[in-house]
Amino acid sequence: MDKKILMLGTFDTKADEFALLYSEIRKRGRQILTMNTGVMETKPSFPVDIEANEVALAGGVSLEELRKKGDRGYAVKVMCEGARNLTIKLFDEGKISGIAGMGGGGGTVIATTAMRSLPVGFPKLCISTLASGDVREYVGSKDIVLFPSIVDICGVNSFSRKIISRAAGAICGMSELEPPEGERDRPIVFISMFGSTTVCVEQCVSLLDGQGFDSMVFHAAGTGGRTMEELTMENYPVAVLDITTTEWADEVTGGFYSAGETRLDAPGKMKIPHLIVPGCVDMANFHSKETVPARYIEAGRLLYEWSPLATLMRTNGEENRRMGKIFAKKANNARGPVKFLLPLKGVSVLDKQGKPFFNPEADRLFFEAVKENVNAGIEVAEIDAHINDKEFSRKAVDMLLEMINTNKQELASKGGDQ
Repeated sequence: MDKKILMLGTFDTKADEFALLYSEIRKRGRQILTMNTGVMETKPSFPVDIEANEVALAGGVSLEELRKKGDRGYAVKVMCEGARNLTIKLFDEGKISGIAGMGGGGGTVIATTAMRSLPVGFPKLCISTLASGDVREYVGSKDIVLFPSIVDICGVNSFSRKIISRAAGAICGMSELEPPEGERDRPIVFISMFGSTTVCVEQCVSLLDGQGFDSMVFHAAGTGGRTMEELTMENYPVAVLDITTTEWADEVTGGFYSAGETRLDAPGKMKIPHLIVPGCVDMANFHSKETVPARYIEAGRLLYEWSPLATLMRTNGEENRRMGKIFAKKANNARGPVKFLLPLKGVSVLDKQGKPFFNPEADRLFFEAVKENVNAGIEVAEIDAHINDKEFSRKAVDMLLEMINTNKQELASKGGDQ
């Protein structure tokens, strides 16, 4: 096997730990390419293929300058950029079959920055002291395996020896064989989903499958929305069926599942057909009831305990109107085809006649805000159905297919392709 596993990290402060990782990977018969991202003097017991100075230069600064400056934060930033640039080059040249790193705060940042530059499906593993915390900023939208170090990475001991050995086995196993290819290379549609829109999305997936599309479904819990946006920016889908836009409810209320202010931007930037549905904009998400901000408790806001660790708050008319204006602005800024589909009988499983979040007036304020603020020429379709009704799913898929076909025809007439 010509390709090697890239082992990168701060060999200056973690030389013994990386020596063990090196030997455990070699023990399994794999070849290794090593990259030193540490800035201090070091003489590890294993060969270093890419020295720290080369990494620093790839980040735009000499190693000598980093040492002279003596600013740890600045050094980490430079080594992140250098490791990223060199990793992309190694991947493009077909020299690596997997990547493994290890570290505490700084080491994890450098390793995962390099890993996030690689495509989904490429084996990526980092042994980290941060693996059991909030790792959204480290993983991003990529399939990085964060392997808990259990103890701090500070010398080899009975715990770290086991962890490093098992991690070596994991990266070797992941990089041993290529994943099987699907029987058909089908165009991809991205879909956003939540528990309260599962029925709708499952119906849409089935309908799209019958039309020759593969559906990739993202859980709209903050990370899911960000991941969908980021992968859309990498031009994976031919269209986005945005059934569940609930993350904006969390953004405007301070809930736990916000995907940030750029949610709904990517399809428009990439000129990809985008059908926007206000799925679950009736709910903001918190964890246990104790995590709901006091101002909402004092205001007597309507709460629903979805589970002991999931408390939903019904959005009010003011919040819905604000979201409607935001959604219209996002659509107005789109450079590609965009449409709305509004379910007049409810936007979630809880927003239905007889259910706790049923509030037609609050929904109406969202719908009106969209229609009042969206540019002329952007279709806002309404259907007298609930979001989980089969009739709604059929309408959503029909609209999306029409957008895809129209977009193809327009691109073809301009000499382009999707």
